[in-house]
Amino acid sequence: METPAAAAPAGSLFPSFLLLACGTLVAALLGAAHRLGLFYQLLHKVDKASVRHGGENVAAVLRAHGVRFIFTLVGGHISPLLVACEKLGIRVVDTRHEVTAVFAADAMARLSGTVGVAAVTAGPGLTNTVTAVKNAQMAQSPILLLGGAASTLLQNRGALQAVDQLSLFRPLCKFCASVRRVRDIVPTLRAAMAAAQSGTPGPVFVELPVDVLYPYFMVQKEMVPAKPPKGLVGRVVSWYLENYLANLFAGAWEPQPEGPLPLDIPQASPQQVQRCVEILSRAKRPLMVLGSQALLTPTSADKLRAAVETLGVPCFLGGMARGLLGRNHPLHIRENRSAALKKADVIVLAGTVCDFRLSYGRVLSHSSKIIIVNRNREEMLLNSDIFWKPQEAVQGDVGSFVLKLVEGLQGQTWAPDWVEELREADRQKEQTFREKAAMPVAQHLNPVQVLQLVEEMLPDNSILVVDGGDFVGTAAHLVQPRGPLRWLDPGAFGTLGVGAGFALGAKLCRPDAEVWCLFGDGAFGYSLIEFDTFVRHKIPVMALVGNDAGWTQISREQVPSLGSNVACGLAYTDYHKAAMGLGARGLLLSRENEDQVVKVLHDAQQQCRDGHPVVVNILIGRTDFRDGSIAV
Repeated sequence: METPAAAAPAGSLFPSFLLLACGTLVAALLGAAHRLGLFYQLLHKVDKASVRHGGENVAAVLRAHGVRFIFTLVGGHISPLLVACEKLGIRVVDTRHEVTAVFAADAMARLSGTVGVAAVTAGPGLTNTVTAVKNAQMAQSPILLLGGAASTLLQNRGALQAVDQLSLFRPLCKFCASVRRVRDIVPTLRAAMAAAQSGTPGPVFVELPVDVLYPYFMVQKEMVPAKPPKGLVGRVVSWYLENYLANLFAGAWEPQPEGPLPLDIPQASPQQVQRCVEILSRAKRPLMVLGSQALLTPTSADKLRAAVETLGVPCFLGGMARGLLGRNHPLHIRENRSAALKKADVIVLAGTVCDFRLSYGRVLSHSSKIIIVNRNREEMLLNSDIFWKPQEAVQGDVGSFVLKLVEGLQGQTWAPDWVEELREADRQKEQTFREKAAMPVAQHLNPVQVLQLVEEMLPDNSILVVDGGDFVGTAAHLVQPRGPLRWLDPGAFGTLGVGAGFALGAKLCRPDAEVWCLFGDGAFGYSLIEFDTFVRHKIPVMALVGNDAGWTQISREQVPSLGSNVACGLAYTDYHKAAMGLGARGLLLSRENEDQVVKVLHDAQQQCRDGHPVVVNILIGRTDFRDGSIAV
């Protein structure tokens, strides 16, 4: 028989169990109250009478960060933020395709040293930007993409244009966030802007659901039933919706800091700089390759140029570093890079990556001492386990590093015969191009001759935007940017279609500059409709279209290797007339007026200076640099 003493311990478990159950229930209730925002609402009220909206918070943060332009293609999801930007003096520039808006923001970021901003509507509006965002990621351009979205309450419930946008952009962006309450707009945007510029710059994405952008009374009308429902379930649902709405707007208009957050920019250590100084001081044939990262803030282009000139090391310039030394500078070597890299005993890769552009590192000699500096460690060491090894790998800001390197090498000089040897290769290449320019063609114009004339005419205040394959590849050899930050190409992604967006951002960022766009005829197809944008916004840019009626860069390889020109043929389309139909000016250059090439280009330049966007359709033959011939 069980005794009372034995039964007592079992009975004493009941109060403990009850206490645990009560504690669990209280914790669950507190957690639910927190998630429902009940505690926050006790301290932060909702101004139900206010007509303010979340778009005003967006615009305030942008203005506090010095944003002067926002590029967009309008949609109902984002209308409040566009209207608010307009009211605060931020110019809203609408394009005919969302990808152009992001390309324009990219150009703005590259030329201004700040964050370029684009805003597009939900769903297909955002998916249309994917190529441009990826291009910005690979070009390391700090852009902020603002995307509309379905109401927070209706996501994953089949709402119009509702897709999982964050999953789409996470692989492309440094920072992705969806704003869930109006009060979160300001801190989220500040964090996004800082992320875009810190470390290795790149794109960031902030999703703004429609109910955090519109005013309280409009969201209430859509969210809460006008007539109180009957029945217990209906009342519970009604209370939930009213509380959800209150939490959405609680504390929405309370003052918050709007300005920029501190940036995190990596710097080379003094010890690393000193080791690099010692390596370079012993060089006999030093060579520097400068890439786009060298032009990032905080180092100004003028300071970097002065440092490179003081250093006295011959250099190749790529990406946004093109034009750093101006036109025909004795230290700027333009041709036969692979051969020069094989001969150099010390090579400084400053913001340059050993990807396909340097044959994955195979162009570097194993006997050379390699110094590489880059903000991104993974990029810095790319392929170093296979084809090359750095003597010194420095993770830090490139421009700052170069300035410190020059300080440590004050008074250091190198034998002039090394630079002269490299420049002689340039002179030989220039002579080859002069010979190509003199070659007759069966039909149309010689593209080398046309581009040489462009090089002679290009003004000192010009910005070159290049978008294409064959024609642009030729131009890269012949047409020189006149100064730093005066050359815009897509970058490592090799994207066709950047032209109109880059031109748009460039002209708005530098209104006193002449923007000359060099297009292949294939690439121009992406940009043609945006001449409507240039006309509407009174943005004068000049487009020179090298029209050889084909995707010639592809055809040149496809036909000999596979025996067919399928899908490579285009027509000698009247692009100038199409542009005129959009309200721009259009001119034609062909065999019929080949003696007036200079006059036509001058006419186009003058019309652009008078405030008109201009398209010059240039009918050209096809250049083949492999065997020195020019074909039709």
